[in-house]
Amino acid sequence: MRGVRVAAVGDVHVGVESGGQLRPHFEHVAQRADVLLLAGDLTRVGHPDEAAVLADELRDLPVPVLAVLGNHDHHCDAAEQVVKVLDHAGVRVLEGDSAVLDVDGTRVGVAGAKGFGGGFAGACGSEFGEPEMKAFMGCTREVAGALEESLLALEADVRIALLHYSPVEATLQGERLEIYPFLGSYLLAEAVDRAGADLVVHGHAHGGSERGVTPGGVPVRNVAQPVLKRAYAVYCFGPEHGHSSACD
Repeated sequence: MRGVRVAAVGDVHVGVESGGQLRPHFEHVAQRADVLLLAGDLTRVGHPDEAAVLADELRDLPVPVLAVLGNHDHHCDAAEQVVKVLDHAGVRVLEGDSAVLDVDGTRVGVAGAKGFGGGFAGACGSEFGEPEMKAFMGCTREVAGALEESLLALEADVRIALLHYSPVEATLQGERLEIYPFLGSYLLAEAVDRAGADLVVHGHAHGGSERGVTPGGVPVRNVAQPVLKRAYAVYCFGPEHGHSSACD
């Protein structure tokens, strides 16, 4: 298998006045990576005008761009329009589905889902009680199920789960414990471990930590830009790198 380099970042929070701010950082991404993954919160409030600015920043990049939406991208209730705007710029937005890219003969599979909250073992919600609570946790279970199915269906040499919400607590360290249930869910990690993957990337937790691992041993990386403090991180796969080694 040829070595594959994957660039990833989340929480770029593009606004209508952000034109020209991202493009310089991505202009030479092909020199460092073979694909660019965007881990949600692409915009500030999910307005189509913000998506149009982001689309201009990403249009005609020299590498494939795959993305998931984040909670900010849903705020204006215009997620479908945001996806259409990005699609017209060549950005594939995933939600409960997947894509396989050919990188010089190596198949790189990406299963994408926004994810959702709910908490982690010992401190999590359950589908019990009020309809609102059942709906909250039921949404997470449904999203995790779709992620698992997408990963299982991938026929690829490298399999990556692209999320916005975190599947593990480790990458939330630095955030207040009280908000962990709103930053991710153990159900996402269970889905990844059952299906198998080489790497999980997510965003959302601006005050969290970069590195974690699922109970089943899959590396997890929080690529929220405030955590990375750089334009993106690059992770490498292949015989010379091992799996999901940091290239930078």
